[in-house]
Amino acid sequence: MTIEPTSSGRARNGDCELHYETFGDAADPALLLVNGLGSQCINYDPSWIALFVDEGFHVVRFDNRDVGLSTHFTDAPTNEHGAAYTLRDMAADAVAVLDAVDAERAHVMGLSMGGMIVQQLAIHHRDRLLTMTSVMSRTGEPEYGQSTPEAYAQLTAPPAVGRDGAIERSVAGARVWGSPGLVDEDRVAAMAGAAYDRANDPAGVGRQFFAVGASGSWADDLPGVTTPTLVMHGTADTLIDISGGRRTAELIPGARFVAIDGMGHDYPPEMWRRWVDEVVGFIRSSGAS
Repeated sequence: MTIEPTSSGRARNGDCELHYETFGDAADPALLLVNGLGSQCINYDPSWIALFVDEGFHVVRFDNRDVGLSTHFTDAPTNEHGAAYTLRDMAADAVAVLDAVDAERAHVMGLSMGGMIVQQLAIHHRDRLLTMTSVMSRTGEPEYGQSTPEAYAQLTAPPAVGRDGAIERSVAGARVWGSPGLVDEDRVAAMAGAAYDRANDPAGVGRQFFAVGASGSWADDLPGVTTPTLVMHGTADTLIDISGGRRTAELIPGARFVAIDGMGHDYPPEMWRRWVDEVVGFIRSSGAS
């Protein structure tokens, strides 16, 4: 089953505009989906989103700054760490999206860098959150959630050249950090091609990468988080080791940690039902609405 957006628009945070799309009934509780490094909102597949809509959520996906149809900070000034912005700035972008869709409070779920962003939301914008789900992510501490040498080399390889190169790089990455036995290379290639055709900006992805590095560690802030929190991580993740997720859950009071056997640093369709059941079950058990 697939589903079409019910609306789309532009949110604004200062000089940054964010493209967003909504799915389902606006009267239902909002579930904001936050993307990882270089990932456009279309990577949240409508068939996956439909499962959340069927569970009674108004789902919102958006392009982070520097990817997709949102503002790209070409030639932006950088701070002392060589970054044009930080994860905290990206969290403020997410708040702007909530404002644009009239969601006073929302459930938020972030993947990888998106998990870092939703953690920033829970630290700095707790009044806007109902629950927080951080998936395949980390705390910024260098000793937790590190990549294997092979995964890090693939992540930091020189930018691909051309459409075919971008597709080949995505497939190569999936071979390194994808869920073992569940990597559909044709599907990965199709997604990479769609992303390239929609908006290709390797420099923008680089600026996001520097933003993560410039944000340092926020571990000292996590014990103060009061938002009901679910942390999920795959046991086969080579890009961000599962220790990153365990550490996140360890630091946040009352957080629930779920290890998903065999899941890598991706979200294959075979994992969607389990994923939705975990998130929806947690939200309902939290009592937040």
